[in-house]
Amino acid sequence: MSQISFPYGKSVQTTDLPDDRLRGVLRSRMHAYHPAESEEALVAQALAQPVGTPRLRDMAVGKRKVVIIASDHTRPVPSKIIMPQMLAEIRAGNPDAEITILIATGCHRGTTRDELVGKFGEEIVAHERIYIHDCTDES
Repeated sequence: MSQISFPYGKSVQTTDLPDDRLRGVLRSRMHAYHPAESEEALVAQALAQPVGTPRLRDMAVGKRKVVIIASDHTRPVPSKIIMPQMLAEIRAGNPDAEITILIATGCHRGTTRDELVGKFGEEIVAHERIYIHDCTDES
C-alpha cells in the first residue's frame, strides 16, 4: 500500500492506494524553485519593463476611469503583492484616475469581505473601489 499526498486548496489531502493500482507518481519541483529576486522585486521589474506594451503609468495618462480585472477568492494569485504596485504605477501616471477593481467571479459565488482582505489586504479593501461581479444580476 502506498500513501499519496497532494495539495488541495490551502491544505493537503492524503490517501492510500494499493500498489497494484499505482503506475507511478509525478512530482512537481515547483516548491524547490527559488527565484533570484523577491516576489515584490519581480512584480516591480515587470511593471517597470513590460513586454510588448507601454508601462501602465504611460497608458493611464489622460484617462478618467481605469478598471483592473482581478481574480476572485478561488484563484491563488498573489494579489497582496501585485495590486498595491499596480495601483501605485497607475497613479504615478495619473493621480486623479478613478480606479475600480472588478472581481471576476465568473459563476462562483460573490467574494466575502474577509476573503477580499485575505486576497488584497485591509488597506486596499478599506480604501479602494471594489466591485464584485455577479453573473446572475441581469441589470
